Amino acid sequence: MHILIVDDEALARARLRTLLADCQAQQPQPRYTVAEAAHAAEALALLQSPSGRAVDAVLLDIHMPGQDGLALAHALRALAQPPAIVFVTAHADHAVSAFELDAVDYLTKPVRLQRLQQALAKVQRGRGTPPAPAPAPAPSAEGEALLIQDRGRTERLPLAEVLYLKAEQKYITARTAQRTYVLDGALQDFEARHPAYFLRVHRNALVARHAVRALEKYCDPEEGDGWAVRLHGLAEPVAVSRRQMAAVREELAR
Repeated sequence: MHILIVDDEALARARLRTLLADCQAQQPQPRYTVAEAAHAAEALALLQSPSGRAVDAVLLDIHMPGQDGLALAHALRALAQPPAIVFVTAHADHAVSAFELDAVDYLTKPVRLQRLQQALAKVQRGRGTPPAPAPAPAPSAEGEALLIQDRGRTERLPLAEVLYLKAEQKYITARTAQRTYVLDGALQDFEARHPAYFLRVHRNALVARHAVRALEKYCDPEEGDGWAVRLHGLAEPVAVSRRQMAAVREELAR
């Protein structure tokens, strides 16, 4: 696998080289060859050079002098054979923009060996496979539905359309990309019936596994600074409790 590190900090590039060597030592296949660029212009010159070697993955910083990493990612998508992009940054607030650019992964500095290994595994699995334009519904949800009782009317809500369930004071809200529904029942019952579809992110919230796109810092009006997940097709984030952080990170790494 041919990897290009793009970062304006020499120490950051050296750190990634060391981690890549550690990855290679622990897993001999695939073999890694590594090149470096200190800014976007140098990276594009390497990638567009007629004599240059095709790059499979770019480990890309975001905040750089001149053209930043997000702008470079836009340019890379226009190449005839665009490389997979793994953002590596000290800032967690660009995760949504990164995944909108079909980034394979989003690593925050200091990068841990395990997270880099997971990102490279994603690149390896996706080589030669174009990114899907939108996530497919979870297979376990096919044909299943929630029953909505509303003013004497019963409606079937396909489970595959549900992005999250939240427990309110005396009821549960089910959110789709278009609207919100009200359900009776207990959150733990839905979690027990559909464990392959729902992921618990908070004591009062379950989210659809297939819709999880990013984990980012978030300030909750009631709980203060914390973390939240971004879901495909939904503008508002869903708060994540500290207890569920590991489960959410594991889901993102799948």
